[in-house]
Amino acid sequence: MPRQSISFTPPNDEWLRAQVDSEEFTSKSEVVNALIRQARKIESIQEHLIKAEQSGFTQQTRVEILKEIKEEARLNGKL
Repeated sequence: MPRQSISFTPPNDEWLRAQVDSEEFTSKSEVVNALIRQARKIESIQEHLIKAEQSGFTQQTRVEILKEIKEEARLNGKL
C-alpha cells in the first residue's frame, strides 16, 4: 500500500486520536481510509441520483430521492 505523509489541524488530529482511543479503529490510517470509502460511496450515490434525475425515469428531484432513501434507511435501522 502506498505511504503518504499528511498533516492535520489540531482539532482534526484530536478527533482522529479519539476514534483510535475508542477502539473502533486501530490506527489513524484506518480512520482516514474509512472516511475516504464513505466519501466515495456518497459520490457514487450522487452520480446515480443525477443519472436517474436526467434520464427522466423519475419526476423526483435529487433532494426528494435522497430524502426517501434516508427515511427508508432510518426505518430499517441502517442510519
